[in-house]
Amino acid sequence: MSVLSEINIAQYLFCCRADFFYLTVPQSTMGNTESVVVQKRLARFRPEERPMIEGVFDRLQAGAGGPSGAPGNTPAVKTLTFEMLQSSMGSLVPHPMVRRVYQCMCSIDPELAAPEASRKSSNSAASGVGREQLVIFLADTLRGTAEERAPIVMAMSQSRAGAAMVVTCDQVAEFLQDLISAVVQILVYRGRLQGWKPDRMGDGALGVKLLAEQMCSELKPSDQGGCDVSCLEDWIFRAPQVSLYLEMLVAEGLHLSLSSRLASPLLPPCRETSWKELSCLLDLLTLMFLAPQLPDGYSAPWKLVFSTRLHGESFSRMVTGLTKHGPTLLLIKDTKGHVFGGFASHTWEVKPQFQGDSRCFLFTVFPRLRVYTATGYNQHFMYLNQNQQTMPNGLGMGGQHGYFGLWLDSNFGSGHSRARPKCTTYGSPQLSGEEDFSLDSMEVWAVGKPPEPEVEGEGKKSILDVDPEVQAMMEMAGKTLHSQGLREPEEDEEH
Repeated sequence: MSVLSEINIAQYLFCCRADFFYLTVPQSTMGNTESVVVQKRLARFRPEERPMIEGVFDRLQAGAGGPSGAPGNTPAVKTLTFEMLQSSMGSLVPHPMVRRVYQCMCSIDPELAAPEASRKSSNSAASGVGREQLVIFLADTLRGTAEERAPIVMAMSQSRAGAAMVVTCDQVAEFLQDLISAVVQILVYRGRLQGWKPDRMGDGALGVKLLAEQMCSELKPSDQGGCDVSCLEDWIFRAPQVSLYLEMLVAEGLHLSLSSRLASPLLPPCRETSWKELSCLLDLLTLMFLAPQLPDGYSAPWKLVFSTRLHGESFSRMVTGLTKHGPTLLLIKDTKGHVFGGFASHTWEVKPQFQGDSRCFLFTVFPRLRVYTATGYNQHFMYLNQNQQTMPNGLGMGGQHGYFGLWLDSNFGSGHSRARPKCTTYGSPQLSGEEDFSLDSMEVWAVGKPPEPEVEGEGKKSILDVDPEVQAMMEMAGKTLHSQGLREPEEDEEH
């Protein structure tokens, strides 16, 4: 189960427990100044967290030069202004995103416990944000369900508060770009880059647009092309990154350190990589997209093991990086500007047979962020061969000989991506700008646990093992390898 799936389940159980808490705890123990809706929202947090949530209102006022006081005291000013929110979030979050957050807070009706699309709510920005509105906003963004977060996204996506009951896909995309930009700014400001160097990586502004477009591709608008609350609810449920990014925005922007918050690093750690002369094909946004696609358990630090810009255009040098470092991620840029690649779940072996398993996948980075997983049609996941006359020499993923989903020839200057209409192994379209492409640059990242070193003396005894090409030719000719079941088992070293 992925980290994002666990977060969804945890949020659902938290909400269920909160309702139980409200029904079983006397109302007087939670205070009598807030509405029933607010009390139920507060019950979602742990007892030690509730004073922190209730104290945000006073802290924001005090931080902006307004009146201060302990939670429960009534300050002279009963609402938060945009300037107060900007004073707290402005150092971490871009101005457009702060404006969206404030607009959403203002549109919340404490009696309905959700942003309200009405003329009344559109005028509430002038009067500010009330204490109950803030608590409801915090509870729904930090502990809410997809149903409760959908109106939040609706309000943040609108050009002005309470403007409509439906938003367009373009409006959602603009909201996502602001949200993603805020998340990246938080990662940089908080020093949570995990060893990555944005100044030596790809175009971050382009990455924001590509990631927002990919997340919006999960949207299913109505026949009229708009997105209502139910559409957004379905999208948030299927695209858990939306909730993850919202939680980070609110928790970090408002300086809330909640003990029950499930910390999920958005970037994998990077180690043992020489950045001094590197101009990386990856950018932070591509990392945020690709890292969650790796199978569960692939949490080892990423390490650059081959780069044409550092090691030159050498197929042999690339093979050395591929065959010694466990699971790897390949990135290729062609001369047309397309960026694409593949994930290999196993250590590559030089042999004229297919290898790997269904955890492998192909992907594109530019012009679109997409992942293409195994279809089950065949098991042609990985292929790596070199210096043989009768079988193709090069690196391939998916498809078949001469018709790979991704192929890099051993001469290293050219390759192909053939899919008419799609690659049989991964269901991917043509990845490169042209079917037969020329290589501009390439990187190989080790992303998993390195293989165990071979024990000296474990030699292969069969001629079929000594020359895998012979075995491959026999298999292609339909010959049965009778000796496979007749070999004596190797003795255990301990006996």
